[in-house]
Formats: sequence, C-alpha cells, structure tokens
Amino acid sequence: MKLIHKNIEKDGSGSIGLVPEEPEDMWHAYNLIAEGDAVTASTVRKVQTESSTGSSTSSRVRTTLTITVETIDFDTQACVLRLKGRNIVENQYVKMGAYHTLDLELNRKFVLRKILWDSVALDRVDMACDPAASADVAAVVMQEGLAHVCLITPSMTLVRSKIDVTIPRKRKGFVQQHEKGLNKFYEAVMQGILRHIDFSVVKCVIIASPGFVKDQFFDYMMQQAIKTDNKLLIENKGKFLLVKASSGFKHSLKEVLQEPSVMAKISDTKAASEVKLLESFYTMLQLEPAKAFYGKKHVERANEAMAIETLMISDKLFRCQDILQRKEYVALVDSARENGCDVRIFSSMHVSGEQLDQLTGIAAILRFPMPELEDSDTGDDSDSDSD
Repeated sequence: MKLIHKNIEKDGSGSIGLVPEEPEDMWHAYNLIAEGDAVTASTVRKVQTESSTGSSTSSRVRTTLTITVETIDFDTQACVLRLKGRNIVENQYVKMGAYHTLDLELNRKFVLRKILWDSVALDRVDMACDPAASADVAAVVMQEGLAHVCLITPSMTLVRSKIDVTIPRKRKGFVQQHEKGLNKFYEAVMQGILRHIDFSVVKCVIIASPGFVKDQFFDYMMQQAIKTDNKLLIENKGKFLLVKASSGFKHSLKEVLQEPSVMAKISDTKAASEVKLLESFYTMLQLEPAKAFYGKKHVERANEAMAIETLMISDKLFRCQDILQRKEYVALVDSARENGCDVRIFSSMHVSGEQLDQLTGIAAILRFPMPELEDSDTGDDSDSDSD
C-alpha cells in the first residue's frame, strides 16, 4: 500500500490517501473502512443523455465520487472490495444522496475520512504501508487427487488454486490408468506452482502431504524441470521444504506451520510468530491455567491488575458494527500497551487467527498467576464476545 497523504487533526478526525498496490492491500482497506466513514474514489457510472429530438443514449463515464459508507462487501478469493453508500459531494453525473457502489481498484487512489482515527486504525495504515511486508511463504497441501496452492502473507492465507483430479484406483491389470491419472494430477499441481508462486519474492515453498505423495510429486516436478530445461524450478530447488500433513485440505496448514523445520525456515514472518504465540498460549493453558485466559471479561480484569504480558486479539473484533464495542476493544489495546504489554493483532484470514476466533477472539498470557479469575463466573463471557 502506498501512502499519498495523511491529514489527522488534533481531535483525531481527518483523511488519509492510499493507493492499493497488491491484492492483500484490499484486506487492509477492509479492516480500515467502517460504516459511516466517507470514501472518495474514482468510479465508472452509467449516464443517460437525451438529445433535442428526444432520443436517449447511455454511456459509461469515469468520475470521482465521495460516499458515506453503508455496506462493505469483501470477496476474499478475488480480493475485491465493494462499498455501497450515498453520494455526499456535488457531482455532475450523480445526484446528492443517490446510492452508488464503489469498487476499490488496484493502483487507483482512494481517500478515507474518519471522524476518529483510533490507534488500531493508524497501526493498520503503518502496517499496510510497510514495504517489507509481502507474501514470502508459499505452501502446497496435497493428497492423492487434491491439492491447494496457498500464499501465506503477513495478513492472510490466500488459496490461489485448488486442484481436484479424479485418479483411477490401483487395481490388478489397471496400474497404467492409475499412473496416468497421478501424472496428470502432478502436472496440474506443477502448473499451479509456476502460475501462482513468484520465486523472486517467495523465500520458502512448503510441500505437505500424508504419506509419500509429497516426495513422489517433488521427484516428478524435478524430473520434468530437467526434461523441459525449466531453469526457474531448477534454480529454486533449495526453496522447497517437504513436510508431513494429515490431508490435502487448507486446515492442515495449521499443523504444517507448527513443524520445527518450517518454523526455522519462516521464523521472521508474522504468520510463524502468530502460530508460535498461540501454541505457547495453549501450553500455558494446560500447564499453568492461572496464567492463561480468554474472553473479554477475564482479559479486561487481568489488564486492570496490570497482569498481562501478551495480549492476542483478532482483527475481526475491530470490524464489529457496534461503534461502542469497537471503542472498548481499542481502549483495552491502548491500556495494555501503556502497561508495557506486548499486543498482537491476529489476522482472521490466517489459520492462527481462525483458531483465536474460536477462543472468542481475545486471549492473554499473564505475567503472574491470577487464580481468582479462574474461580470467577465465566457464564456471561460467551454473550459479550460474540460479534
């Protein structure tokens, strides 16, 4: 994301101009834009003109509109963000108050105005505009006949390609058909890797599967690379890492990212640190339950006692339509930071974020045990933590 301008007043209101450059930037924009915000962007509008003879013609014109956002729709697979709302600035093609849907486009500037830019929103802008953040890990989770080619970016896990090929079963006298089907499947996975993985950016490509599928596929791919003189695959052979997984489905990524060999290879990425942190939270929950808590009420009480060492919170909680609820979560984050706590905002598009969402979306590891929290009533937690 490219920052064009940043005009924030002392009272926290103001506007920020941004240009989304990567599909992932749309995810950042989705987390930044809230209902009631004003967005200015270039858009295409269908305009009907009537001639003096009474005949009408319609044409599409590009114009700049400013709308007050009423609904936000984010397509996670295509990384497309649609904003619907009423026009609030005079425009020659669109009446004041008329509804319009803005599609935010890559490499086109948009300006976001908020009544209050809180610390979480400003942190998101800084993170989005960090040039070091890019999809530097790729993963292929596979089993016979099924594969998912994924990109693991600092903010999300994107399934770039799903490969589903029916492979005839290995039966006596029909071995050839099985081999043929396998080769067809391996070829499709290899093409998926070549099409969706940018080796100039990616530091590591994890290939994970149950059994020997990963090894057989890797051998096939390298043989094909030598046969067709594919320099890209031959030169990047060292970037591939073969790991065991329970299945070829996306959820297997969680266990794959916890593998020590994978951890060592991708230790500097945000995804790895989130997985590691959540793992240590679960360990703490088992070994020292008085030092690990989840749920808004418990975490707030631990924060009041200045007991939190690490606060984990899902970005999903900041997208709630209830402004007061968002303010409460922002206040909790600000207060925890003031108390010297390490605050980690998890992306709900990562497997680790999905896991945290199952734990109400908020959890904390404490500096010292608070057994009194364990004894307190937990019954009202589930209601307060639903979005």
